[in-house]
Amino acid sequence: MSDQETPSAPTPAVDFFDPAGVDDLRRTLSRPPSRAGSTVSTDSDATVLDADTFDLQKTLQNLIQKRDDANIHTRSLGVAFSELEVIGRGSSRCFQHTVASVLDPRRVIRAVQDFLHPPTRAILYGFEGVVRPGEMLLVLGQPGSGCSTLLKTLTNQRGGYHAVNGDIRYDALSSTDIERHYRGDVQYCPEDEILFPTLTVEQTIEFAVRARAPSQLGGIATSTADYVKTVTNILITVFGLGHVRNTPVGNAAIRGVSGGQRKRVSICEVMATMSRIAAWDNSTRGLDASTALEFAQALRIATDMLNMTTISSLYQVSEAIYQQFDKVCVVYEGRMAYFGLASEARQYFIDMGYKPVPRQTTADFLTSVTDPLARVPRADALNVPRTAAEFDAYFKRSSMGQRNTRDVQDYFSIFTTEHATQFKQSAHAERSTLADKSSSYTTSLVAQTRAVVRRRLQIVQGDLLTLGMNAGTFILLGVVVGTVFLKVEESTSAFFSRGSIFFFVLVFAAFQAMNEVSALFSQRIVVAQHQRAALYHPFVEALAHTVVDTPISAIAVAIFSLLIYFICRLQQTAGQFFLFFAFAFVSQMTMKAWFRAIAAAFKQNAAAQSAAGLSFLALSLFIGYTTPRPAMNDIFKWITVVNPLKYAFEGLMGNEFHSLIGWCSQIIPQGPGYEQVSLANQACTTVGSVPGHSTVEGSQFLQLSFEYSYGHIWRDFGILWAFWAIYFMIQLFLSEVNAGVSDQSSRLLFRTGARANQEFRASSESSDEEAQLGVDSPDGSPRTVMSSGGDSEKTRDAAQQSSVFSWDRINYTVTVSGGHQRHLLHDVSGYVQPGRITALMGESGAGKTTLLNVLAQRAGTGVVTGGMYVDGRSLPEDFQAQTGYVQQMDTHVGQTTVREAMVFSAKVRQPESVPIEEKEAYVDKCLKQCGLELFADAIVQTLDVEQRKRLTIGVELVAKPKMIFLDEPTSGLDSNTSLAIVRFLRELANAGQSILCTIHQPSSELFASFDRILLLKKGGKTVYFGDLGKHSTTLIEYFESHGARRCQPVENPAEYMLEVIGAGATARVEQDWHHIWTGSNSYGAAMCTLEAMHEHSQDKTTDPAGSHKEFTTRWVYQFVQLLKRSMLAQWRDPMYVVSKLLLNIVAGLFIGLTFKNAPNNQQGIQNTFMAFLIVLVLSLPLGFQIQEPFINMRSVYEIRERPSRMYKWTAFVSAQLVAEIPWNLLGSAFLFLTMYWLVFPGGAGAGYAYLMLGIVYPLYYSSFSMAVAAMVPRADLAAVLAIPLFSLALIFGGVLQPYSEMNWWRWMYWVSPFTYFLEGVIGATFGNQTLECAEKEYVTILPPSGMSCGEYLDPFASFAGGYLRDPGAIDQCSFCPFRTTDQFLEANSHMFYGHRWRDCGLMLAYVVFNVAMVYVLTWVFRIQTVLNRRRVHTALGWLKFTK
Repeated sequence: MSDQETPSAPTPAVDFFDPAGVDDLRRTLSRPPSRAGSTVSTDSDATVLDADTFDLQKTLQNLIQKRDDANIHTRSLGVAFSELEVIGRGSSRCFQHTVASVLDPRRVIRAVQDFLHPPTRAILYGFEGVVRPGEMLLVLGQPGSGCSTLLKTLTNQRGGYHAVNGDIRYDALSSTDIERHYRGDVQYCPEDEILFPTLTVEQTIEFAVRARAPSQLGGIATSTADYVKTVTNILITVFGLGHVRNTPVGNAAIRGVSGGQRKRVSICEVMATMSRIAAWDNSTRGLDASTALEFAQALRIATDMLNMTTISSLYQVSEAIYQQFDKVCVVYEGRMAYFGLASEARQYFIDMGYKPVPRQTTADFLTSVTDPLARVPRADALNVPRTAAEFDAYFKRSSMGQRNTRDVQDYFSIFTTEHATQFKQSAHAERSTLADKSSSYTTSLVAQTRAVVRRRLQIVQGDLLTLGMNAGTFILLGVVVGTVFLKVEESTSAFFSRGSIFFFVLVFAAFQAMNEVSALFSQRIVVAQHQRAALYHPFVEALAHTVVDTPISAIAVAIFSLLIYFICRLQQTAGQFFLFFAFAFVSQMTMKAWFRAIAAAFKQNAAAQSAAGLSFLALSLFIGYTTPRPAMNDIFKWITVVNPLKYAFEGLMGNEFHSLIGWCSQIIPQGPGYEQVSLANQACTTVGSVPGHSTVEGSQFLQLSFEYSYGHIWRDFGILWAFWAIYFMIQLFLSEVNAGVSDQSSRLLFRTGARANQEFRASSESSDEEAQLGVDSPDGSPRTVMSSGGDSEKTRDAAQQSSVFSWDRINYTVTVSGGHQRHLLHDVSGYVQPGRITALMGESGAGKTTLLNVLAQRAGTGVVTGGMYVDGRSLPEDFQAQTGYVQQMDTHVGQTTVREAMVFSAKVRQPESVPIEEKEAYVDKCLKQCGLELFADAIVQTLDVEQRKRLTIGVELVAKPKMIFLDEPTSGLDSNTSLAIVRFLRELANAGQSILCTIHQPSSELFASFDRILLLKKGGKTVYFGDLGKHSTTLIEYFESHGARRCQPVENPAEYMLEVIGAGATARVEQDWHHIWTGSNSYGAAMCTLEAMHEHSQDKTTDPAGSHKEFTTRWVYQFVQLLKRSMLAQWRDPMYVVSKLLLNIVAGLFIGLTFKNAPNNQQGIQNTFMAFLIVLVLSLPLGFQIQEPFINMRSVYEIRERPSRMYKWTAFVSAQLVAEIPWNLLGSAFLFLTMYWLVFPGGAGAGYAYLMLGIVYPLYYSSFSMAVAAMVPRADLAAVLAIPLFSLALIFGGVLQPYSEMNWWRWMYWVSPFTYFLEGVIGATFGNQTLECAEKEYVTILPPSGMSCGEYLDPFASFAGGYLRDPGAIDQCSFCPFRTTDQFLEANSHMFYGHRWRDCGLMLAYVVFNVAMVYVLTWVFRIQTVLNRRRVHTALGWLKFTK
């Protein structure tokens, strides 16, 4: 036991990350100004202008001094707090909602009760301390102890908590002052970097500098542009980002800079904003030890350079990282166990009565004392504190606690109103003269807008794929629509076609605008983060988005308009074209403003999408085309008043028809016996015709059919502009007041009725702050414990293996941009024996995960050469099924419980011959082994990081694998949890399991759990392979014997070896350790062992090759298990199911009431067309709902389950298709019931209509949506692709353009599935009935003198159809052109009642085709590529072992 204090680490030099870059920067800054008329200072500062003696750190200090000389004092800010208490909102109900529970009316009562009397509990209690400028505070504690709450509270992030009590002061400023006036000076940086992924490193940092650039530069630069450039270059250079300055930042989906570099970009962004206090929450997650140290050193540099106050909460803190901090706070279940100097903390807890284990880092020791299962009391210690309350009381009684209290009180007394005034003066001096001095923003609104517009342009440039896809959609549909309506005739038969063109233009504008909802939510979290940093007002981002998008939309709409207008040959005057373009463009922008306003109004994407879908339904229904206003239900006529598309449609129709005089395409009577009849005794059948005229005026047609007038065109245009302005202002307002996204609760939820939940809650005493600010969660639970002792026998029975896995001279090469070959692995050899844990280690980029993936047969593109063997023989076909692979990413079906996830894995991976009872019993054993007994019925998506990692291991264990691969099993876990995981692996190895894992930041205690290590350096070259030895002595002796420095007794061997081989971006070594390894005796001994192992294994009796199958279970069995899991996931996702059902119900009522009691006249049939057209349009949002869960479930299959050979891909696709059927059938049944009887109270053809609408229709759109989703990797791309495909089917369906007018596109009429759907349902509903014309539908004809109407027109009606209202009239005849509905449908829509069963059969054929395409497209886009890679690997790799 060492009682020595932790030594202080030297402060990193300012050129720590990039000495060469800093040297270049020195020379740049040492050059005198080149602007005309400028002079070089001759004061004392001039001495630093010599590039050879230039000191960058001194120069930065001089720049700050110049600001002070210019009376712009560089302000600093500390934070002190006393009696700090945070109260969170708790929940007494911890069950996962299901469809049944959501529909339970009692839920409303409970919600009201919780709202009126919210349960609360303390998250933090009795904290006090002070962090001064220039100091770094490290916050340590178990997950859920309250570390993140402390960081958020100290940085004034109070949203979501019930109450924050106590005294918190930022020097002499209150939290209210900070929030209102200086919000940008205090920042909280969450665990994940919140950055725009498509921006480059330089663009990201430059924007932050520009957005917070002071108005008075104080000699740093001569202009704002120079200031931005200078500061950006300094930050990029000092933090070693010069070589990636033009590389995108990236994220999980977009390739960009590395994780460590992204962390440094976040630091640069905070520094660029001149934040005075910054809190970093577990920001080293996923980083290797060397990169994590570099992150801490970067924080140290930033703190020292700008005299910042830095607070950080980290897991797995090495000694070198710990030494970067000045103070440490230890949090124990919401109470403060220690707050003081970091150098004194270790001894404090030793004196308290606890002792560190050998080689345990200080941070691990401090964290372990808060864990009853990990701390080690001193044998001679008496009455040591045990509970959190006792730790708290002990500290406050101690001399250190009393000193801390005095320090806080002294800090409070030092900072007075005078200090606050000085701080305010400094802040005000930086702010623009046009900015409000009382606001938190430094720059004016104009400057903010200019900066954000610039950034928006950069975002667009970085995402050219999306821009190109949208442009391609406009061009494609412009050409298609134009050619469908090619050179539309100036006849009355084309009146309807012209209206269809304008209707499609406006509906397509709404279609495109709906994509804005998802796009805005994808960036919303970044905008909220920037608002907290006071970079700009959120409404400025909305404004900039519109400013940048306006010209892009104008160009797209202009191309679209040109194609449609001139290909269709609408009215050929310049004025009418430009009015067409103007209406189309303003409609597009109005719709975008509307849907952006909807997105701004909600905090959840799902809710916004639902609102957008319903609003689109209303917009399209009441545009005035599907139902002209004269025929509209009085209940909904008011919607046309507030519908901007109605005014756009009226304007477009008026613009086109006011100058149009159409020649009549159908004049009656004519034909046999009417050859000599004069025009005076004939009439046109089109509405608006005048007896005795062969033409119809377009303006008269508009007035009678739509009640439109050309005189309203400019009024309509003005109203449309007004709607754009109103929606735009609403968008700006909501963007400002409703910034951010909803808080995502992380409380632990259990399956409804699970008894384990009660046991869990009964044992829960502590609180979790991470559980979203005060809701019940796993962090308040008792620590989960890996099984040991008595369970080892059970583990041994399940895990004993005897096979040896080995690999010899593995090389892996991939092709990178430019066609160059990159060698990722270089002649790597090794083996894994039963009962041993082999660790793969190395710096970031060394190829650890790459090697693991290659060995596990999970490598992607590239060429693998070398040999891999099981017992000296080539890998069996079912190697992946026989092995377990624990990925770094914990990928599971979120709606299942822990037990269900493990049972599923056991069922599909263990042989079917094993009884279900035996499988479930073994799952129970594994649950206990993994420490998940209490959480067996917990919902997976609500588990914390530790529990998910245990589950990931568990689902592999239940398969009884012969070997387990693990990729970073301790990533994101605290040191004690990491140790528990590795101890569990140790237990499995002791029971005979073969284990190979990669590891990033192992403590010395954790490192000692491994038996053997394979150490790699960059380029995938081996540095060492062999045993560690007791206390790592074998490893240490190897490096020391080959020229490395001595490893100190207190050092962590893992960190020592990484330092020795030069791991990390800043490390530099002279030795070539790979060359040393290949020439060492250890290498020769390892190769001899490998060779002997193969020779010995060749003599073993193995299973014949024919006994191995790729999959363990039959296809039918796989399908049944997958179907059960999918349907269970849907049942526990009530938002998905209920929103599907509600959309059908609301849409059905909307459509039914709109077209209520459709009469048997021409307008009634036309309304029916439009009703079913809207039903078809409804299939688009319903399909969008299907695509996201389908792709999410597919991701689970592709990431984890396919590489493990759990089941066949065809079984997965089949289960997904079948699982969607019940809910979609139920939704369509609701749609039918709410719509059909309202529109058709007589119920004609109801049985057939239900067959088509209630059964065939949902089968069609389900299979179509999945077929589209099969082609793309993301749900948003599926939506982009679905829109043009759906639009094409709609255009050719015979509703917007009759078959007779389709020109050479008629063949597509027979291809579109909507043709047969509409013909079937409309034919069955209206077919074989008598048609009765409405008053305005009668054609007025003047009979010849001396003849009655019957005498004149009965012969015509006998062969042409139709009937007379009054055959005996002699002055004026009222003739209805159609006697039956069949006649009307055949003449106008090419539809036949007798085709209805043919249509039903063809729709079913389309369903079959869609289903087939789901399989085919999944094969082509998702499966075939993987098989091709495997074939390449087989052809080029797997060399047989030779001596």
